[in-house]
Amino acid sequence: MQFSKAMKSSTQSLPSPDGRYVATVFGPVVNVRAVSRLEVINVVKLGQDFAGPVLSFQWSPSSRLLLIADAERIRVASALDDSFSAIVRNHIAAGTKPAYVGFGASDAEICVISSFGLKFTVIDLASSKATEIGSPKVFSSSSASRCFSFRPETRHLALLTRTSGKDMVSIHGYPLRELQRSWAPNTIDAQALAWSPDGRWLVVWDSPAHGHKILFYTSDGHAFKTWSGPADPYPEDRDYILGGGIKSVEFSVDAQHLAIGDFSRSVSLLGMSSVTETIRLRHPKTVVPKETLQVWQEQITVSHAGPIIHTFLRTTQAISPAPALRDISEPVSGCASISFDPSSVLFATRQDDSPGTVWIWDVQAAELRAVLLFHGNVATLSWHPRIPETLLVRCEGDEYNGLIFVWDPLSEGPRSVDFAPHLPGAKAVGRVRTLWLGSDISSHPSVFFSDAQNYVLACLGAADQGVTPWGEAESAEPSLSGELHERREESPLHLVPAFGMRSGVPESEDVDGCSELEDTFVHKR
Repeated sequence: MQFSKAMKSSTQSLPSPDGRYVATVFGPVVNVRAVSRLEVINVVKLGQDFAGPVLSFQWSPSSRLLLIADAERIRVASALDDSFSAIVRNHIAAGTKPAYVGFGASDAEICVISSFGLKFTVIDLASSKATEIGSPKVFSSSSASRCFSFRPETRHLALLTRTSGKDMVSIHGYPLRELQRSWAPNTIDAQALAWSPDGRWLVVWDSPAHGHKILFYTSDGHAFKTWSGPADPYPEDRDYILGGGIKSVEFSVDAQHLAIGDFSRSVSLLGMSSVTETIRLRHPKTVVPKETLQVWQEQITVSHAGPIIHTFLRTTQAISPAPALRDISEPVSGCASISFDPSSVLFATRQDDSPGTVWIWDVQAAELRAVLLFHGNVATLSWHPRIPETLLVRCEGDEYNGLIFVWDPLSEGPRSVDFAPHLPGAKAVGRVRTLWLGSDISSHPSVFFSDAQNYVLACLGAADQGVTPWGEAESAEPSLSGELHERREESPLHLVPAFGMRSGVPESEDVDGCSELEDTFVHKR
């Protein structure tokens, strides 16, 4: 395991999707550092009128552009040079904050959801035009991204809206975002929609208060099937109809399965070839280890002279996961999160009533493969995007300061990775972010760790293998005035105002001149 040197960071620091660069916002400038040399290769000036604070900071899907948004404007600039720069002003009403700002289906597209879900706007940077759609269904800023989804390959936009107390789903073409189909789904209060990873299915599901209901539509918007809960529930779940409905939904990466979690201790897996329930898995209250089931329990050793040591012991006796340390007057239950690994062989879950436990399931064998028991609540868990069966876990609490854990089936329990000794002051400060570094430079997994002041990279390969994806080139930190390079402060592309140039309100299902979606049922005509 090898660590990079600590580099200056801020609350806005983010690695690119390809893992080759790290961008950090320092006041009126953004520094872009190349991971391969740990050198600053570009400084993007945000201009003297950058008001802050940063409301959205993102890389484009191609790792070529950066998006930085404050309350006054959205700035999109080339991350590596000054080949592109665009500014969008008046993107929201004065005195309000957008519910969502981010890239759309391509580098040239930006999506903005205004406050209170008043309108959904798609801005085309290539043509300097915008498409507005009224009344996107937005519950809060944290869930705003659930009301829209982009279809893989074709980039069609599916949008969930609500007008006059009625849910509507509309499909818009790419790149003009013209309306192609719209319909009212059979829902009472739909909470989200999503395209499957292969683009074959569009799923819409109702809110938990209205039971178990997932609607499956073909890619051209035809209703195919409705799932109304487990067909053969466990005896403990016989009264599931009386409880809450769907809580979490997740497609496998290969689009062969859809995992559904509710407020019970069970997870349903639907086979997408026929859209039927194939597996029903239940989180046991007492875990009994066996040859095919690893149970690892965290051991914390506290020393007066040295650091806290976290190790894991494989349990051979039956054990019950620790319950949530919360007020008993507010009971919690259900599957809080579901995540598939890139091979779609394993998926991990976390239950609200035992937030310090990670459950790892084998899809093909339809059984529990591993249980990881932590003393602290699990804050985040994520599979490596490229390397199968490699899971990253971070827990909450002072005893986990600067600490993460990495697990794979062949390891002797989760391995701890401690970033604190490599940070100034030997501790993390402020908000912490841990992400996989999706780099193709090294065949070994690498991790990006950042607090409010510094970030450090770690390569999980052996130190004697020389596999680090970065060098140790020393370079001076650029000043906030951007003295390393002279950049243009204004954009050759100004979108003022950004809105009102084109309308895309879903009213009818047939629009002349649209690039039609393929019709699944054309053979029946």
